[in-house]
Amino acid sequence: MKKTRVAVLYGGRSGEHEVSLRSGRAVADALNQAGYDVTTILITKEGKWEPAPILPVPGANPDIDVVFPVLHGTFGEDGTLQGLLEMAGLPYVGPGVLASSVSMDKEFMKHICEAHGLPVTEYLVQSAAALDTEAVLSTFELPVFVKPANLGSSVGVSKARTREELDRALRDAAQYDRKVIIERAIVGQELECAVLGNEHPQASTPCEIIPSREFYDYEDKYVLDRARIELPARLTAAQTAEVRRLAVACFQATGCEGMARVDFLLEKATGRIYINEINTIPGFTSISMYPKMWAHCGISFPELVRRLVDLALERDSARRRIRYER
Repeated sequence: MKKTRVAVLYGGRSGEHEVSLRSGRAVADALNQAGYDVTTILITKEGKWEPAPILPVPGANPDIDVVFPVLHGTFGEDGTLQGLLEMAGLPYVGPGVLASSVSMDKEFMKHICEAHGLPVTEYLVQSAAALDTEAVLSTFELPVFVKPANLGSSVGVSKARTREELDRALRDAAQYDRKVIIERAIVGQELECAVLGNEHPQASTPCEIIPSREFYDYEDKYVLDRARIELPARLTAAQTAEVRRLAVACFQATGCEGMARVDFLLEKATGRIYINEINTIPGFTSISMYPKMWAHCGISFPELVRRLVDLALERDSARRRIRYER
């Protein structure tokens, strides 16, 4: 039987390029172990595709059956690449155009969660062209978290404890996006939960991240290697069930398919669980929690990528039954 041909796209133009390189290599290795015919396509920081592909040409992709995007952040996780693949008529792993774009934008993700009655932390959004420290101080008590509205891997994220730190944090976040989001700081546990599926998604056992620094920033995630992981998370049975319920609810509210990782904050003072964000192309490095959580549930890395490819083909088959003209 002819092997299914999978193209892994990795790298990209975002600030998460280096993380994507590691994720892409790990996914390609797992796909090879799972028995696929694997091609890798690197997108450089300048946006050059190596080797130059024929992916964007509709009907001219004889050597590719499925695309596995492992492009974190802007121009990979925000719906732009997904739109290109839709135009090319290629099945691809992960959520579609709309789900990717609204999940990537932290402001719109929060709007959608609020509309579905899902708990999110209090927040304020500012234009990068009109930063206003006084407006933040009149809305929140310090400390607050300041983030680019569209990015991941904690790039550009700061915790501001003083007015001076807030000024710097706003300017720093504004380098990475046209919008900046400011959130009330939650003291408590940082939790993650993986979701897998299309029409009937399932949530993994949640894990807990115990940062070595004040919060789980980029350095702690990818450089220092000192953060601790509790898998399963230190939660009661009821809390575990609620995190899993909220993970699936967020996945469905944003219209996701295939995969996503939902991050949570459990506030120590109140016991409340808040949805922090949803990641539609979660990390797939050797230390990434999305594959680790599924491994804890008995799904190995090669089996996980096989299921993701199957879900991509399943969605593509359903899409092909849709009529686009009378």
